[in-house]
Amino acid sequence: MSPEQIEALAWDKQGGLLPAIVQDATGGRVLMLGYMDRAALAATLATCRITFYSRSRQRLWMKGETSGDILELVSLEADCDGDTLLVQARPQGPTCHLGRASCFAEAPADFLAELDALVARRERERPEGSYSTRLFESGAHRIAQKVGEEGVETALAAVTQDDEALLGEAADLVFHLTVLLRARGLGLADMVAVLRDRHAAAAR
Repeated sequence: MSPEQIEALAWDKQGGLLPAIVQDATGGRVLMLGYMDRAALAATLATCRITFYSRSRQRLWMKGETSGDILELVSLEADCDGDTLLVQARPQGPTCHLGRASCFAEAPADFLAELDALVARRERERPEGSYSTRLFESGAHRIAQKVGEEGVETALAAVTQDDEALLGEAADLVFHLTVLLRARGLGLADMVAVLRDRHAAAAR
């Protein structure tokens, strides 16, 4: 966002403040609502760490400045009226002071994106006793074999078993596919990007 775009925002509507809706850039969950003045917006863009204007403290406040649970900026845009900001961020820890991921307890999210992020953490950290850790340590060939097994079981369930069994096998297949992609340094988002490109090409 350029200085000209910042100045063109509707700062006068709410006494120099704009509401800023923060959304998880990975899973889409709405994390919190804060307010930004010009200085908070400039600090956010300069540091890539979400900074608000605290109306209670009457000063700038970087999210996580005491807890360490910062919000890393991914993107930022204004709405059509220029009086509200949508901030895409990557949370480094819980956003809510109650220890929850979101200040809105029932805020919906993309569970597959959350699963992908969890599998990525398992690949990095390799916690002892984790099934994902055992898969990663078995290597890509063994994981690929598991994907093949789960694919066959899913196909068989589709023609010989009930819906509950089919859904269970399909869930196993998606999980193991997620692990296989991560073992190759990829994620579900990369697969979704391919689907999105194919859809765009088909729509042309």
